[in-house]
Amino acid sequence: MPPRPKPQLYGPTVEYDTSTNEPVAPFEKAVKFVCPRCGQYTVIRTQKSRKLGITYKCPICGFEGP
Repeated sequence: MPPRPKPQLYGPTVEYDTSTNEPVAPFEKAVKFVCPRCGQYTVIRTQKSRKLGITYKCPICGFEGP
């Protein structure tokens, strides 16, 4: 008997902060923008990361920003 396929889940997906890799809560203040250098990767940053000045890094082009 072949193995059963995994069930597909529907609903909201969880987004993660690019710099801290922490999940972003549904009503938490956060920004989403494309990488300023390559424009191919979407950067997500929470208000906490921005306030503390934690840097982020684009995995495609290596751009680092505040």
